[in-house]
Amino acid sequence: MPSADVTALLADSRNGDSSASDRLLGAVYDELHRLAQIHRSRSRRDGTLNTTALVHEAYLKLVDGDRLPFDGRAHFFAAAARAMRQVIVDDARKRNRVKRGGGERPTSLDRVGEIRADEPADEILALDEALKRFEEIDPRAARVVECRYFAGLTVEETAEALGISPTTVKREWVAARAWLYRALAEA
Repeated sequence: MPSADVTALLADSRNGDSSASDRLLGAVYDELHRLAQIHRSRSRRDGTLNTTALVHEAYLKLVDGDRLPFDGRAHFFAAAARAMRQVIVDDARKRNRVKRGGGERPTSLDRVGEIRADEPADEILALDEALKRFEEIDPRAARVVECRYFAGLTVEETAEALGISPTTVKREWVAARAWLYRALAEA
C-alpha cells in the first residue's frame, strides 16, 4: 500500500476514527507478513512462534485501543520493528523458562535479518540485554539494530523508518555491530 494511504489511516485514527486501526491492519498486513517471513524462511523449523503469530503479536503491541499514535508510515514501521523485537524476546524468555540452553555462542550480527523466533533463547536474551545497554549510549543506533536485525528491514527501509539517510544507517549499523559484538563476547 502506498505510504500516503498508511499515513492517512494513521491520521484518521489520531482524529478519532475507530475503524482506522482495522483498515490499517489490512493495509500493512502483507508488508508485516513479508518482514516476519524473512525470519521464518531462514530459520530452523523447531520454533514455536510462526510467521502469522509474530505479525499478530507485534500488531497487538502497536495498537493502543482505537487510536494509533504514529506520525506516518515510517514511524509505524520503526515501531513495528520494536514490537517484533519485543515479541521475539518475550517468546525467547518463555522458551528459556521451559528449557535452559547451555554453552551457546553469542549471536552473530553478521546475519542481518536472520534473527528468528526459534533462535536459541539464550542468544536472543543476551542480545536483548546488550542492546538495552547500548541503547543508553546510542539510542538511534539501537533503533537501527532493531530495524535491521529484528524486523529484517533493508538499509533503505531502515533509513525511511527512522528518518535518516542510508549512509547514516550503514555507519550506525557498523558501529552498533562492533559494540554489541564486544559486549556479547565479554558476557
